[in-house]
Amino acid sequence: QVQLVESGGGLVQPGGSLRLSCAASGITLRNLPVSWYRQAPGKERELVATIYSTFAGTNYADSVKGRFTISRDNAQNTVYLQMNTLKPEDAAMYYCHARDFRNTDYWGQGTQVTVSS
Repeated sequence: QVQLVESGGGLVQPGGSLRLSCAASGITLRNLPVSWYRQAPGKERELVATIYSTFAGTNYADSVKGRFTISRDNAQNTVYLQMNTLKPEDAAMYYCHARDFRNTDYWGQGTQVTVSS
């Protein structure tokens, strides 16, 4: 059974930082593209960042470039999202996503990020 478990969300002041984790079981993330999405109330889910399997290339939404960093720890079978200089508009539920070689999509349950003073 494949599980993606996000953690690391919480309440942070504007300008602060958080590191989200996506820990996988039942699937090896090393060779798969893994993404972080977010969804704020009343808004569509949006792609935040992706880390690819080949040469560990990455891609970011324009709104988070220079502030967020996606990375992976293959030994821990975990993907991280380091979020710096957080803004109120970054507040959302953050979800981890992976797609396997059969194009099956896997989602975590989400972790809430609140940015408020």
